[in-house]
Order: sequence, then structure tokens, then C-alpha cells
Amino acid sequence: MTKRLLWLALAVALTASLPTVAAAATGDAPTFDTTKVAEGVYTFRWNQHRNMFVVTEAGVIVTDPLNPPAARALADEIRKVTDQPVRYVVYSHQHWDHTLGGAVFKEAGAKFISHERCLPHWERRPHPDLVLPDLTFNGPGYDLELGGRTLELRYFGPNHGDCLIAMRLADERILFLVDFASPGAVGFRILPDYDPVELIRSLREIEERLDFDLVIPGHLAPTAPPDLLATERGYYEALMKAVGEAWEAGVREPEEMVRQVRLPEYESWKGYADWLPLNIERAWAYYHMGW
Repeated sequence: MTKRLLWLALAVALTASLPTVAAAATGDAPTFDTTKVAEGVYTFRWNQHRNMFVVTEAGVIVTDPLNPPAARALADEIRKVTDQPVRYVVYSHQHWDHTLGGAVFKEAGAKFISHERCLPHWERRPHPDLVLPDLTFNGPGYDLELGGRTLELRYFGPNHGDCLIAMRLADERILFLVDFASPGAVGFRILPDYDPVELIRSLREIEERLDFDLVIPGHLAPTAPPDLLATERGYYEALMKAVGEAWEAGVREPEEMVRQVRLPEYESWKGYADWLPLNIERAWAYYHMGW
């Protein structure tokens, strides 16, 4: 059976047999839910944001506490699954929309981990809801081991921010990857803090260096097949190619670039009508400014 068929079979089984613990909300209140992905592996959603937590016999590993109300809801969700304490919180990168809210876990004794390159950002722009890491690592990787499970933290250079890490559960072959790839969606708005060329490089390197059968993305769907990275890379390659060709043809103004560039093969993707023009302007800035 191919990896694709294995993933489809897993998705069907999860839909049928792994109930979602949901918190219904009305009006503009935030919505959240927890989905079991594999034995001891869960993804928690707060509106459109996601993280992952891993239950082991020696405690729980949490990724990205998001924000204070989300983290409190996450703590409640974890208690529904296990009475094991949260031992570690791992930050995927420096951005506040993924990293705030950790105080609830710090107060309970958790240790926080990030890549070392996150620190200058947090020192330059501190936030009262941000818990600084107890442990940082430099270089390409660090293995976090707890209760017989290993979470590999891998750094691929600057791409989205300066310190984003991919996280892989080694034995389960599950990849948690934030902000790189959102299933069936074009890039977020103006691609804030993205380097599109480095993003393409990083996606290719992750595909080549890490083996995984399932992806937990940082936004939207709870899981995605392993070809998500190649699909997303294809979008960014098509974006940069189309804008580069328009640039070579003499188009210099971003407004004209937006009028001319089309990516019809992605018209069905979320955000195409509203966000593709903003993606184009970001790609234009690369050719105009080298940024």
C-alpha cells in the first residue's frame, strides 16, 4: 500500500473512530476543539490556529500556547485526556500569535524550549504574556525525549521569521509544521515576515531530510497527507515564477503586477480572491528590493 493510500485509510479511521472533544461557541466567541491524531498525539485548535500535544508515561509535551485564553482551554482539554503534568512547552518560532499564554503551564512547573535565534526578537520586543524559554538550542537540531517518546526539533534557517523549527515525532513519523503550509490555502495576506525564496528552499529541504507519513499544520485542517509540503512549495514556486516573468517583461508597478498575474490552477484555494493580490505584492517586493 502506498503512503498516500495509508494516509487516506488513516484519515477515514480517525474520522470514524476518534471523536473530537469540542467546545461549542455562539456569536463571536472563539471556538476550540481537540482531535486525537494517533495514540497519545493530539492537535488542539483555537479558531484557525493549531498546536500539538503529546502524552507520555512521564508527562506531556505541549507546543505553542497561542494566547492566554487558548492556553487555559488547552490545559482543560489536556486534563480530559490525562492526569500527567505538562513537562515541556516548545515554541515553534517567535511570533506572538503562537507563543503567548504559556504562564498557565509555567506556573505548573513546565520548562520552555525554543531555538536560540528567537531570543533577540523577544528581547527587542518583550510581551507581558510571553514566557521566555528555560532552554534554547543552537544549530540544526535538538531531540527532546520524554517517557519513551522523542520529539525532534529541526531548524532549517530563516524562512518565516528567523527561528522557526519543524517538529517530528520520530517513531510515529508525524510532522508538526507551523505557518509553512496551510492545506488548500494561498499564503496569508501580505506574507508577513516570510522570505518566499527561503521558504521554498526550506520546504524542499524538509521534504528531503525528514521522513513523515502525516502532517499536523499550524492552521486549518487537523491533519494533511505528506505531499502537503510539495503542494505548498508548488504554489510558492508558481507565484515567484509568474511575478518574475512579469518583472522581466518590464512590469514595474505593483498595481499593474496584480492586474496581470493570475494563477488559475489555485482559484479553488482559500483566500485566492482576497489574498493572492497581497501575495503578488510581496513577491514584487522581492524583485524590486531584494527583500
